[in-house]
Amino acid sequence: MLRLTKRAEYGLTALVHLTDHVGEVVSARKISEQYKLPYRLVGEALKDLCRAGHIRSMRGPSGGYQLAQRAGSLTVGEAIAAIEGAPTLSDCDAKALVGLGFGALGDLDVESRCLIRSPLHRIQEDIWRQFERTTIEELASPEFTLLREERGAHQPQKNSA
Repeated sequence: MLRLTKRAEYGLTALVHLTDHVGEVVSARKISEQYKLPYRLVGEALKDLCRAGHIRSMRGPSGGYQLAQRAGSLTVGEAIAAIEGAPTLSDCDAKALVGLGFGALGDLDVESRCLIRSPLHRIQEDIWRQFERTTIEELASPEFTLLREERGAHQPQKNSA
């Protein structure tokens, strides 16, 4: 079934943290320590998000990262795509087969012969559409309580702009 990589999970966690600390510069180390995540993977996810223009990097002794856009305009799908690309679900996907080292498939019509591709592909598309509809701001809201206890009592700053 569809699974996010740890790197994508850590990147989303970092984005929620940055959303809770709008206007602040937050280091990868601080995020990794607060949520007990591997520093290297958090840093890699943040670099991917920075390359995509979703966050900004600040250098120096008090450097770190901050959102480059409003959390309400960045979707979970955009963040995941920046970190790991759009997910593939079944090996019936011809691109996935090529990526696994099967070389050029030529005229081989794998997709039309795969019995499970159609239903699973529809489920994957539905999940991906939900990722594309859900913003990081929504993910950081109190209604999404997945990380709320770990994040502590800090309330997100309201951006008046």
